[in-house]
Amino acid sequence: MFGHALLLGAFLFCIGIYGLITSRNMVRALMCLELIFNAVNVNFVTFSNYLDIQKIKGEILSVFVIAVAAAEAAIGSAIVLAIYRNRESIRIDQFNLLKW
Repeated sequence: MFGHALLLGAFLFCIGIYGLITSRNMVRALMCLELIFNAVNVNFVTFSNYLDIQKIKGEILSVFVIAVAAAEAAIGSAIVLAIYRNRESIRIDQFNLLKW
C-alpha cells in the first residue's frame, strides 16, 4: 500500500507539472498548481502513516498546505480577474502588464 500511495502522489505531481508547463490559460495553471499541492498532501499523509509513531504530523502539515492552497487560490483568482478586466484575456503568454 505504501508504494501505491507514493505512486499516486508521483502521478498527480507529474500531471500537475506537465499541465503547469504546457498551460496557456491562467485558470488551468492554477488548477495544475492545486494538483501539485494535493500530491504533496498525499505524500505527507503516506509518510506520516508509515514513519510517524503518533501518526499526526503528516496530517497537520497537510492542513497547513490546504490552508496555503486556499489562500493561493483566492489571491490567484483575484489577480486573474483583475488582469482579465484590464486585458480581457487570461492567456499567460499575453501578460505584459509589467512592461513599459
